[in-house]
Amino acid sequence: MTFLGILVAMAAIGFICWLLFNLAVFALPFFIGVNTGIWAYGTGAGWLGAVLVGLLAAGLTLAAAQGLLIVIRPLWARLLIALVFVAPAVVAGFYATLGIVKHMMPSETWQLIFSVIGAIAVGVTTFLRLAAMASAESADTGHARI
Repeated sequence: MTFLGILVAMAAIGFICWLLFNLAVFALPFFIGVNTGIWAYGTGAGWLGAVLVGLLAAGLTLAAAQGLLIVIRPLWARLLIALVFVAPAVVAGFYATLGIVKHMMPSETWQLIFSVIGAIAVGVTTFLRLAAMASAESADTGHARI
């Protein structure tokens, strides 16, 4: 039975890591949506209004970034837009990895080392996914590819 518990724990950690890598691109829109929803709730919009305002803000953030990646042609500007999305993903990757490794190893030094490695992995994955999104959209619209 202990062996089964270990296997389930490993599967859960693998699923959480897979989810983190797939959702890292949406860290900035999620952050903006949550903060906008909290602001709307604080101003008296109620729960439904706060959820709607947060979803609208998150959707507009993602749409604006994708629109900018399609329209803007200089590579340095596209890199800046991508870095704006990568920075929150790196922070999310660091803390998600730290949360996982705190349960697996007692040394704080190794916890930080593995957390930095996880943050770098999530950041690189996010950057590559954004680059793929930009190149796919550029191919569809006929703009130059990066």
